[in-house]
Order: sequence, then structure tokens, then C-alpha cells
Amino acid sequence: QIDITDVLLILVSYARSALLQSSPRPLGPSLPNPYAVQTIQGASKTSKRGKGCCAEDLYKGIQSADSGVRCDSLKQLANVSTDVTFAQEFISRDGHVLLVKIVEDGNESPLIMTHTLTSFFELMDHQIVSWENLSSAFIKKIASLVNAKVCDASIQQVSLALLESMVQSGRALYLLVKQEVTLERLLAHLQVANQQIQTKAMALLMALLQTAGDTPAPLLLSSSPPLLLLLLLLLLLLLVLLFETPAPMAHYLYVLQSVTLNHLEPRMRTPLDCYSQDQREVLHTLRQAAFETESENSLSNERRRSLCAKEFRKLGFSNNSNPGQDLVRAPPGLLALDTMEYFSSRYPDAYSRFVLENSSREDKHECPFARSSIQLTLVLCEILRIGDPPSETGADYHPIFFSQDRLVEELFCVCIQLLNKTWKEMRATQEDFDKVMQVVREQITRTLSSKPTSLELFKNKVNALNYGEILKLRQTERLHQEETLALPVVELKERLKPELMDLIRQQRLNRLCQGTLFRKISSRRRQDKLWYCRLSPNHKVLHYGDVEEDTESPAIESLQEKIPVADIKALLTGKDCPHMKENKGKQTKEVLDLAFSITYDVEDYSLNFIASSRADFCLWTDGLSVLLGRDMGSESMRSELEILLSMEIKLRLLDLENVQIPDLAPPVPLPPSNYHFCYDFNATEQ
Repeated sequence: QIDITDVLLILVSYARSALLQSSPRPLGPSLPNPYAVQTIQGASKTSKRGKGCCAEDLYKGIQSADSGVRCDSLKQLANVSTDVTFAQEFISRDGHVLLVKIVEDGNESPLIMTHTLTSFFELMDHQIVSWENLSSAFIKKIASLVNAKVCDASIQQVSLALLESMVQSGRALYLLVKQEVTLERLLAHLQVANQQIQTKAMALLMALLQTAGDTPAPLLLSSSPPLLLLLLLLLLLLLVLLFETPAPMAHYLYVLQSVTLNHLEPRMRTPLDCYSQDQREVLHTLRQAAFETESENSLSNERRRSLCAKEFRKLGFSNNSNPGQDLVRAPPGLLALDTMEYFSSRYPDAYSRFVLENSSREDKHECPFARSSIQLTLVLCEILRIGDPPSETGADYHPIFFSQDRLVEELFCVCIQLLNKTWKEMRATQEDFDKVMQVVREQITRTLSSKPTSLELFKNKVNALNYGEILKLRQTERLHQEETLALPVVELKERLKPELMDLIRQQRLNRLCQGTLFRKISSRRRQDKLWYCRLSPNHKVLHYGDVEEDTESPAIESLQEKIPVADIKALLTGKDCPHMKENKGKQTKEVLDLAFSITYDVEDYSLNFIASSRADFCLWTDGLSVLLGRDMGSESMRSELEILLSMEIKLRLLDLENVQIPDLAPPVPLPPSNYHFCYDFNATEQ
């Protein structure tokens, strides 16, 4: 068990270490998401026979009695194990079994142990050998390296990555790792100054959380006190608020938010059971909390049913006699009942005020609480993407999530009161219900897009964004769109387009010359090795190759591999890419939308990518299209062209502000009857 003071000390220590460090290393606009993928097919032309000899030599070298020879052999093994052909040859000699033995014995120096673990990690990444074949002794040894209070940082970094892959490989290994790894040590790894260890520890926590199944993070929630998970979230929020969040940590925060919110999915997809006594009692509790009625026991059955139906109608249920029918639709299902119950019990005064205020209005102007609550719960589920699995590249999280342990319920309590306020501002009737819900959705979406960090800040912002402000924003956006629709302006745009398209083409080529840093991953979404790709200044050769972690913008000379632009045959995107065809059916829509490949030399060779973001995808596909002499077709190009056209049009029409532009050009006047109006200039007047 962890004392709450220990976790608070972690918060302080983490803040201090973060302040002492420099800000996260800027990688420029080319910084990729940690889940970008690069696959090179056919690029390696070394013969299988040669790699077999290399495998044999290294297999003998790591068994040498000389520790220096063992160290050099293992270091070389860690470098060449990334090649799948070599890995097959080495594993066929049971080389991986030898590495397991070295780790289990634990008699080697930290440097040799680091090379051994790295080599084993690279070999296993090819999925030639199943993770399920690992012995419990080996797994316990790796866990002991992670749990050790004094251990080499490189060893712990690789060990954390190994455990993450084990957890993702199967339920059995997840249970074993969960049993062996202590939460105390994982939290301790989050407060060290080594950012790589922080990221690996967070990755392992997320893997444990995602593999936990229906039970929400048992590893975390089983700790004492129950606020431990919330404190951990506050620790992560501290990083978000004080510093620019590194891309890997932003993804993990997004995953944590998605997985946690998705535990509401079963309630959201479960319709109300009209025969459930418990659920019927909740409905009657809502009614009784809103209305002070005389003792129902003294009433006859008919009188009691009539009274209940009347009060359920005032509550805003469509089916007065059987209000449970309103909650049969799923989503939002039982989650709507949960949010209404939470509002009535957590904020009873606001709940009573809402119901009584609307029950006293004229029928056509009353805001139905139940109907509004059901629809609002559905809107919140859609905005927060409850039920959608986390994407492999997502990094869009809401900081407000980390300030509340019951975010959906608290947001509902704020937004249901906002809905009532907006209803009155719009002077809405029952026929305007859908219009009001559209405005409320827009208010919530616009406010969340500003990334409020607390519920109080969200409440202030969303209430300030009243119906009048929404109308002003809509009008401004509409005018912004309509000002460029006049026929003369459209004609001017067409004249400007060629020049601006040339500007965009040059920008794309310059961006390719700067290059982009990518990360390699396996099917388990690992992100350890980096590679870089850039275009030569003369636009004739693509250079690419592996780089080290700290490399920002490697020189072209350091990139060993190259592809002449003249040899590029085709640019493929989406499901047409070779690496998407190989994993057909296993890729999400997000990954398919970011995949692109170039085929070169002959059709068997290709350089395959999955971009880190849609922006990088558009930059690279546009740039490669320019190199191949094709038209750019990305949405980014269209957006940038529209922005440039808008700016150019505004500058050219600056002197015509508040002047109505006619649709037709004014007529050209008739020529004069004579031209005797010229001035006779002579030298005497000079």
C-alpha cells in the first residue's frame, strides 16, 4: 500500500525535476507521432548466406570466455538484429535461448546486460518466436530489473519496453507481469529525470490499463487510498500545464482518457429494463425529489397512478404512464438515468429549480427535463467519443478530464443548466427542441476546443458563450465565406491561382529537403528506432537511413540509403500500399488514412510510410506528386490555397472596403467625337 503523502512527494519531486530540465527538445514541424511506421521492402540485398555466416560468428562470439569479445559481439548483435533475415538465421541456431540464459544468470556487467536485453528485444520484435514461450523465471528476472531501486538506466529502459511487449502479447503474460511489477516502482520511474524511462514507464502503465479488460485498471484502483489514480492523473496534468507535452506523453494521456471514459460504454449501450425494480425506483426517486407530494399511501391506486403520470409529464417524459420507455433507446441507455440521478442527488436545489421553473411555464414554452437530459447525455457521449477505441496516433485529450474523477456526470450538471438558459434565451418551444440542442452542442464543442483545465473554467466559458455570441460567431463565419463569392472576385481568384500554386509547390519541395524524422514500430506499436528521410537540394535523390535518438537534422552524407527520383515509378496511398495489403483487416481507418508508399526501380521494391499526422501525410504526398510531375490533391493543399487566396484578395481589395462590388463590369464609354484635346508641348515651355 502507498501512503498518500508518498504520492504527493512524487508530485513535488516531479515538478522540481521538470523545472530543472530544459524544455522538451524541439524537433521542429517534422516531429512525428510515436506511432508512425516505416517498412522497407527489398532494400536489403545482402545474401541470406552471408547473414547466416554473420549469425554463426556472433553466436560463437557471445559464448567466448573473453568478456571483451562477448561485449563486442553482443553490441554488434544488437545492431544487426533489426534485420529480419539475420534474425531468422540467428534464432534458427537457438541464439535467443542463449540470450535468455545470460539474462537469467545475471552474472554479466551492466554494459553486457544492456546489449543482451537490446538484442533479445530486437529479435523478438520480428515475431519469429512467440512471447508466450518465455519462461516465468525470465519474466520474473526482467521484472526484478524494473523493480530494482539501484539499476543501470539503460537496463531499466529496455526492461520496461520488454514488459510492455509482454503485456500486449497475451492475457497470461499480462497477469504474470501485473503480479510481479509493483506500482511503487512504476510511480518512482515517473519522477526520475530520464525522460526515456518516464515514457517507457508510462507506456507500460497504459499497456496494463488497456489489457485489464472490463475492470478499470485493477493495478491502479486496487491500491490504497482510492485517490491514488486521481493523484497520478494530477501528476500527468502538471506536465501538461507547465510544459509543452512531448508527443509520446500526449498520446498516453489521450489513451488514458479514452480507456477510462470507455468504461461507461456498457451503461451507455444498455437500455432500461422496464421490469427492473431497482431502475423503476430510481425513476420514482427523481419524481419524488422534484415534487413535494402528499403521502401516496393514503391514495387509491387509480389516484396514485394519475398523480404519478402527471408528475412524470412535468418532469419531461414523453410516456407518462411508463416513463422507462423513454430510456429504452441505447445509446444513451442507462447512462442517461445515471446522469439524471447524479444531478438530482449532487445538486438538489438546481434540480428542483429546473423542474419547477419549467413546470410552471406555458406548455409550449416549457423545457422538458427528461427529454433534454437524455439527448444531452447522448451529445456528451458523441463529443467525448465514449465507445470509440483509442486510435494508434491520437493525441487530442481534454485537460479537464484530469481534474475530475466523474467528468461526464459533472459536465452534464453544468450543461443541463446551460441548456435551460439557452432555451430561455432562444424563447424556444417544443418544436424548437432540435435547434436548441444544436446550439448547446456548439457551445460545448467550442468551449472544450479551448482546452479548459478545470470544471469551473469550463463553466465560466460555456456560460459566457450565450446564444447571442453563437449567432455573432455564425454570422462572422458566414460573412467570411460569402465575401469571396462575387463574380469579379471569383475571376480574380482564378488569375491568382497559378502563381500561388507555384508557391505551394516550392514550399512542399523545401519541406522535403528539410526532411522528416520517423519512428519504426512493430505490430505491438513499439517506437524505439528512428529513421530520417530527406530530398537532396537539387531535387534528384531521396536520402534515408537510421539515426540515433538525439539526432535532430542529420546531414545528407550520414544517410546511407538513397533512391534516385528518376527511378520512382508510382506513389501509392491507403489500402493500395504494400504494407497495408500485408496486414489487411488489421489496420484501423486512421492508419489507412496516413499510409503512403513509393515504388522504385522495379515493382518489387518499395519505401513504405505511415505518417505521424495528417499534415505530414499531405506534405509528403504533395511533395512526391510534384517530383513525379503530378497535380497535388491533398486537403492541406486546398486549405492553404484558400488561405493564400483569401489573404491576397483582402490585400487587393483593401481600398474597396464598404464598396459594393458589382457583378458585371461597368460599360466602356464610347470614344470621343474628336481628339483635339491634346496639349501642344513645345520647347519654350520646357
